[in-house]
Amino acid sequence: MGSDACCNPQGIQTRGAILSTVQTVGMPKPQKEIKPKSSFAYKAVLALSILYYARPEDVLPGLHYVPMAKIAGGLALIALVFGMKKHRTIKKLPVELKLLLALFVHMCFTIPFAVWKGGAFDTVILKFSKGVIVAILVSMCVSSLAELKKLFWVQAASLAFMTFASILAHKEGRMVGVLGGIFENPNDLAINIAINWPFCFAFLLLATKWWKKVVWAFAMFVLTIGTVLTYSRSGFLAIILCGVMSLYHFGIKGKRMHLIMGAGTAVILLAVIAPAAGLYPKVWIARMESIVSDKVKGSMDNGSKEQRAELLKLSIRYMTSYPIFGVGPGNFASSSGSWLIAHNTYTELGAEAGLPALLLFLLLLGRGFLNLMRIAKSELYKTNTEVNIFTGAMIASWGAYVVGAAFSDTQYELFPYFMVAYTTVLYHMTCVFPKEDKEKSKLANGKGTMGGELAPVGERKPEFAWSR
Repeated sequence: MGSDACCNPQGIQTRGAILSTVQTVGMPKPQKEIKPKSSFAYKAVLALSILYYARPEDVLPGLHYVPMAKIAGGLALIALVFGMKKHRTIKKLPVELKLLLALFVHMCFTIPFAVWKGGAFDTVILKFSKGVIVAILVSMCVSSLAELKKLFWVQAASLAFMTFASILAHKEGRMVGVLGGIFENPNDLAINIAINWPFCFAFLLLATKWWKKVVWAFAMFVLTIGTVLTYSRSGFLAIILCGVMSLYHFGIKGKRMHLIMGAGTAVILLAVIAPAAGLYPKVWIARMESIVSDKVKGSMDNGSKEQRAELLKLSIRYMTSYPIFGVGPGNFASSSGSWLIAHNTYTELGAEAGLPALLLFLLLLGRGFLNLMRIAKSELYKTNTEVNIFTGAMIASWGAYVVGAAFSDTQYELFPYFMVAYTTVLYHMTCVFPKEDKEKSKLANGKGTMGGELAPVGERKPEFAWSR
């Protein structure tokens, strides 16, 4: 993205543009505008995102011997300590970050009361803390829409490529991810696919070259096939929801009715191509029927639905028996005696860390959704195509996560907190910073008419930029 004119077709001014205009009145040789470079903190966030979503240690030979998770966590911590003082875009701590910090503090208090204190310590300090650091870094250090788009691109491209590779490696049964971590389990893979599907849709709509549109359309189709091949009921519900929300926002509300026709064509192609990729239609249909029916023959259920129902009841019992501190973060599997997770983010978090943790988590999700609703009412949402499209994608992605989280344990993973931070950044871009710019503009104009002096460009701190 080479220039503001190129990246800002709607003519949106960068933060400080009005101030610069006022300042240069009467100056014989205005200084040339210097485009700010991405901060070290942002580069660390981008590197962490690549390590988390692309998982190069699972692809490049020999790299699995390198402790990539520890390197990523150390990199994020260094960026937080040394990069935040000079490169903070948002100066005040947003409410959602305060809620997240409160959740972290509460989890720390639960450690001494945990059934397995060592496991609780590892879960909170070595795992959940990374999500807190990521959320703070993304929220406070992303300084342009271009930087935010890079993070979206890393997620969407990584999931699309990994899903394509998984399809090629798939032979029979439920497809697993070729990468490890959160992407190996079929259910977790399907939920992550659903979350990132709207971002592929957004890049498809924003692509200006035909071949890029083809690539992103293919990526969306690959992600859809991947979800089907996982035979994941939760993934199916999540991608249906985000698909409907995306088509409503981009197609009906955005007056792109050809997208509705394209979706119908894609469904037909899916029915034809999926069996060739290893799908057994009768088994898949039976499995989806088991969402609303019990003991459907040929659904590959093997009693998992009944087992999950029992685990759900157990997690609720733990919440009522240990309402303040729970049984300890990461302790549900060992406490249940079955070494199985509850497969429900909400009840498992409440069982492991108590009702206060569950309340804080729900408030955190609610705050992220509120950010998106405020963005949808902003002036830039109405006038800027990129803001409009990415907001729609984030709303659809948010819906997919809320549904998917009810069927998996995601409370200690990084991606939910990436998502919360994205809403913080976009909210400040569209609602907070424009308001601040207007106030600064009025102040600058007032000083100018009264004979006051404005600081030279070089002495003023760099303002928020829409693009770079």
